[in-house]
Amino acid sequence: MWKNVVGAAAAGAGLYAARRFYRNWGTSKEECETPLPGDELVGRPAVQTTEGVWIDAPAAAVWPWLVQLGQDRGGLYSYAALENLIGLKYRNADRIHPEWQRLAVGDVVRLVPRGWMGLRDGLALPVAQLIEGQSIVLRQEPPQFPFDGVWSFHLQPRWEDRCRLLVRSRSRMRLPGEVVGAELAGPVTSLMTRGMLLGIKRRAEQAWRSTGKGSSPPR
Repeated sequence: MWKNVVGAAAAGAGLYAARRFYRNWGTSKEECETPLPGDELVGRPAVQTTEGVWIDAPAAAVWPWLVQLGQDRGGLYSYAALENLIGLKYRNADRIHPEWQRLAVGDVVRLVPRGWMGLRDGLALPVAQLIEGQSIVLRQEPPQFPFDGVWSFHLQPRWEDRCRLLVRSRSRMRLPGEVVGAELAGPVTSLMTRGMLLGIKRRAEQAWRSTGKGSSPPR
């Protein structure tokens, strides 16, 4: 009996540690606790994650990559092979497209194509807030979506040629099953978000270095 109790406790501790890691990959405790634009749209969330990456390029050079996010635009810069394995039809851009550089509150960012998995309209999130050069806040609300949430992107300049990119997700759920589902999907969601952050980092740094203004990172 005691072995079972100890085993369950150890498993619970391991799951808790893993949960803390995948929820807040690449960020400090201070970053996870700092309020960001869009947080006020979903008060007291059942689930919140904050993930981030350092980018060796100024925020102004990274912003255009965020503006063209979308399944029918520049992609999500994550693991295209995995995305397309389930029919998402992503083609991640490797350059900045001028025709995709206009984004405003009320526009939608498409995540899933129309008709995917029986979803006639696919899945697209409207832009709820936009602070030029700094933040993009996407919103989901019932009845179009099962629960209330925000997915937001934030650029924070650090010196003249470096910045932080943070991605925050906040979800307010009504049913215990929704919370359990979100927790089970957490590792996969984190994996894809991490891929997106690293994909944006790689593209932005390469583009910045190609201008001759940025230097190659130390190896």
